[in-house]
Order: sequence, then C-alpha cells, then structure tokens
Amino acid sequence: MPSATTMAGIDTGVLETSIHSATQALLGFRQADGHWVFELEADCTIPSEYVLLRHYLAEPVDTALEAKIAKYLRRIQGAHGGWPLVHDGEFDMSASVKAYFALKMIGDSIDAPHMVRAREAIHARGGASKSNVFTRFMLALFGVTTWRATPVLPVEIMLLPMWSPFHLNKISYWARTTLVPLLVLAALKPRAKNPKGIGIDELFLEDPRSVGMTSRAPHQSRGWYVLFSSLDRVLRAIEPLFPKRLRARAIEAAVAFTEERLNGEDGMGAIFPPMANAVMMYEALGKDADYPPRATQRRGLDRLLVINDEEAYCQPCVSPVWDTALVCHALLEAGSDDAVTPAKQGLDWLLPRQVLDVKGDWAVKAPKTRPGGWAFQYNNAHYPDLDDTAVVVMAMDRARRSLPNPAYDAAIARGREWIEGMQSKDGGWAAFDVNNLEYYLNNIPFSDHGALLDPPTEDVTARCLSMLVQLGETTKNPSVAAGIAYLRKTQLAEGSWYGRWGLNYIYGTWSVLCALNAAGVQHGDPMLRKAADWLASIQNADGGWGEDATSYRLDYKEFDSGFDGGASTASQTAWALLGLMAVGEVENPAVARGIEYLTATQNQKGLWDEQRYTATGFPRVFYLRYHGYSKFFPLWALARYRNLRKTNSRVVGVGM
Repeated sequence: MPSATTMAGIDTGVLETSIHSATQALLGFRQADGHWVFELEADCTIPSEYVLLRHYLAEPVDTALEAKIAKYLRRIQGAHGGWPLVHDGEFDMSASVKAYFALKMIGDSIDAPHMVRAREAIHARGGASKSNVFTRFMLALFGVTTWRATPVLPVEIMLLPMWSPFHLNKISYWARTTLVPLLVLAALKPRAKNPKGIGIDELFLEDPRSVGMTSRAPHQSRGWYVLFSSLDRVLRAIEPLFPKRLRARAIEAAVAFTEERLNGEDGMGAIFPPMANAVMMYEALGKDADYPPRATQRRGLDRLLVINDEEAYCQPCVSPVWDTALVCHALLEAGSDDAVTPAKQGLDWLLPRQVLDVKGDWAVKAPKTRPGGWAFQYNNAHYPDLDDTAVVVMAMDRARRSLPNPAYDAAIARGREWIEGMQSKDGGWAAFDVNNLEYYLNNIPFSDHGALLDPPTEDVTARCLSMLVQLGETTKNPSVAAGIAYLRKTQLAEGSWYGRWGLNYIYGTWSVLCALNAAGVQHGDPMLRKAADWLASIQNADGGWGEDATSYRLDYKEFDSGFDGGASTASQTAWALLGLMAVGEVENPAVARGIEYLTATQNQKGLWDEQRYTATGFPRVFYLRYHGYSKFFPLWALARYRNLRKTNSRVVGVGM
C-alpha cells in the first residue's frame, strides 16, 4: 500500500507543489479585467499573407516589422527546405510558396541559401503550380498566374435561392465569410499594386501564365469531380455573358452581406482570411484607405499581430472566450481559494459576452431556436460556436454549485436551449451550424482543402452531451439519447474517436469518454473498455502521450483510425489522463506514469514547454498551436488526479 505521503508511488508533496506552481503561473497570465487570452499560432501562411497584403495595397513599408516577420519565417523553415504546417512537419507546397513570396517581397535575395533551398524543394515537388486553390487566387491577384488557374466563382452565387444545389448557407461559416468578398474579387479581377514589382516565376517549372485548373484532390470523388469540373468549364465560357445589371446587383448583395458582419475591429468572421479579403474587396470597389469599413478591417488585422523583441507573426484569430473558459475549469479543479476566486472573476467576464440578441447565419436552418451561445473571439455575434458555449456553461454550473448565482442560472438556461436547438438530425452537433450535411459540395474545385462544410463531429458532440448531462439530463431526454447513439456508431474499430478540433484521436477519445461517463454509461461497457485500453496502449515510453498531424491522412482503412504517434506533449498527455480518469482508470499504472511525466517535465516557472502543434483548424490543411494548452490542461489533469485519489468513489462528477 502507498504511504500517506504518496499516491500510487507519487509523492503527494511533489504533486501539490506542481499544482501550486502551475496555478500561480497561470494566474500570472490573467488580463487586468479578469480574462485570459493566449497567443494562437498557425503556420507561415498567415504572416506571409499579411506581408503580401501590405504590398498588394502599396502601403508604406514598415521595415522594422517586416524584418521581424522575416526572421520568424526563416526560423520556422523546415529541414526539407520548404515550410511545414506544423512544428517539424512535412513540406507543404502552398505554405512554401507563400513564405518564399513574402520573404522575396521583404527583400531577401533569391540567391540567399535559405531561398535557394526553398526553391529547390518546391521544384523537386512539381513547382508552384501544385499550390492549392487559395494560393492560386493570391497568385492571380498578383498577376503571377492568370485567372484560368482558379475555379470560376460567379458573384451571382449571392442571388441563388436556398433550394439550389449551392447556397451560402450550405457551407461552413469560415467558408461563407471567406468566400463572399472573394466573389467580388473574382468578378472584378483586380491587380495588386505591388510597387516593387516582385514576382515568383522562378518557382514554376512551366510558364506560370499557362497554368490551368487544379487536379482532383485526394478526398474528392471522381464522379462528382468530373461533374463539377464540367460545370466549371461551362461557367467559364458563359460568365462574360452574364447581364451587367445582374452582376451589379450580386456585388451589392455581397457588400451588404459583408457589412452586416464586419464586427468593427474584430473583423468579418473575426478571422484573418475574410478580413483580408474584405479589405481587398473595398480596394477593388474604389474605396480608399480612409473609407470607414475598409479602415476598420485593416486596423483589425494589425490587432492580430504578435510583435516580440526579435520576431513577429500574425495570428489567424484570437481565442479569449475559449481560453478563459478552459482556464476556469482548470482553476476550479485546482480548488484552492487563490484559484477559485479568479476563476469566478473569469466567468463574470464571460457572462455579458453571451449572444442573446443576434440570430446569426445558423438561424437559417434553426429558425425557431433563440440565440444563447458564446463566440470564440471577443466579438463575433453572427457566429457563436457550440464548443465554446458548452464549455462556458459547464464552468458556470461548476461555479454555482459552491456559490449560487442567479445570473449564471439565466445564462446557463439560454445556453442549454441554444445547444439543444442546434442538434443535427444525425444526433451529433457541429461547431457553428446545424445540419450542414451537404457533403457533395466538398467535391467542387474550390474545395480542394476538403473543409467547405461544418458537419457534426465526435468531439463537439461529446462536449454538448457533457453539458446536457452535467445539467442533470438523462437518456430520457431525446437529445441525450441521440447524442449517445451518435457516439456509439462513430467509435472506431480499435476503440478511439476522431477529433476534429484537436489533434486527433487522443483529443476525440478524451472528449467522448468524459461525455459518456457523465451520461452514466457504465465503466464496464465494452465501448468504454476498448477506448481505455487503446489510450493505455499508445502511451509513450517516457510516460507521456503524443500524436502527429499525419493522423489525419486519408490512406487508412475504413472504420480504423490513422493514429500516428508523436513525441509526448503536455497537452496531449493531459487529455489522455483526463480521458482515462473519466472512466475509472485512476488506479491504472498508465495514469501514474502520465502524472509522473507531467511533474517531471514541468519547468521552473511552473509551466510546460510545448513547441508542437496539438490543435486543428482544417485537417491536412491548417493546424494551430494554442499557447495556452500547455499551461492549463496539465494543471487540470494533475488536480483531477489528486482530487480523485483523495476520494473513495474515484468518480468524475462533471462533464469534462
């Protein structure tokens, strides 16, 4: 038997010190008004696009800023010569083309060793003509290629009825907000000012102006692709014949759509691509830099910059609601007075950010549902998301258990109402939309990234289910029963679940195990046993867990995961531990080894060093490194372990 000073061989003093240090370090990141927001880093494409946008608009050159961005881009160049989508990742053509273009625009010589290596890597993989659709639009705007290299995007799409095969409300929020200003650009076909006259013809193996359409993407059905490619050719032939009056009306509709969703300096959709496209759209429409909507969007882009002493980069967006809600969970789990009080202050900061008065795009398919969600960013009222909402509601519910708060009661009730109204007909929940199930649209040429839709996913479904059952709902509630059924049918053969918004099967499995435990599924259920055994089986030799972005590859067998283990990370280790503990595995030796890994790798500041990307924007296309994940998830796991070991029941009584 372990002594009173140990827990399964883990020294309780070491554990308490680790929890205390992590708590104090986390509190050190709190903003003056009580919330948290950490850096959100993507790959090289966003800072590269920021640089290119400035030159597109012929803005005054900020030499100091560009030098810092260039230093950042050079540092993250891969050993293969190109640029990856994740830390130490594989070569990516589009990222490499954009980074090279940005560095050349900044002033790096094409004969510099790093530029030569990049060019050779791009040539070795077929040249810049292998770039994706979004990169091709950028190249067309700069006149590197012609518009024949891009899919036809008639702005008249804005006028299509809902019953048509393609409609804006049949694609995801991020695609919708990105596409609308891009439709105007595709119609007007403006040319970048590009005062330095920089081009990148040398990255092509052929005349770039001879480049035609992209080939079929790996995820696309051959039959559907042939159909949509044929339609693209027809549209290319007849688009010049569209009536000018109809085109003007469509452009007017696109501008109106955009201006309703600008969010001030928080920006259209509160994400970089729509904001940048909106700025270029206004420029193409002849609006000068002082035109208020354009100027506001442009200032919003600068707010995404992270500028340090030596380097700078641009974030794709900011994540204050998500960060604050998750920090609150970790602090509530830590449980000390110096943790709980700031957690409640963080929840008070979240309270007025609930969207109660705007029926966003989601309401097109859920017209009877009242708004009640939270957005991911500071302001994005048209696009609240279900994941954030569920996490905020669960944190408020935890807080009110010790200190009742009528304001929390009202917010929780509206959040729950909105979540229930957003359940899709297959029993699952998506991130921003409901019944976004028009899968055939991922086969259009524009969707070579395979992320045009926002269908239900296992991780978001789990979070919404967790929320409902934490609030006391049971399988007698049809939403709960349907959610559990969805998760049963989506479990993969070896026991894992897919993770759409975190990397990947570890994230999905953690999310689902928390939900099923909270829903009362017996820990002996074969579904849970298989999942717990799988998590234990993929533990690394050092006691941690890790998963690589290549887990999202398409060439794995149907009904089996494509899990690819990676170096251990603090955040993925925490997810695995929280998942195992949720289903009664606190005594499992794998859990003790995981806890030992976290305490051993904690640095002197009370934090964990994590360079690897553990979150997902779009599988296979765009990944994220939440700088907060390594700060609050390990604390959460350590505190959960301590709390469970101190009780007799060993039961996790909350949804996550």
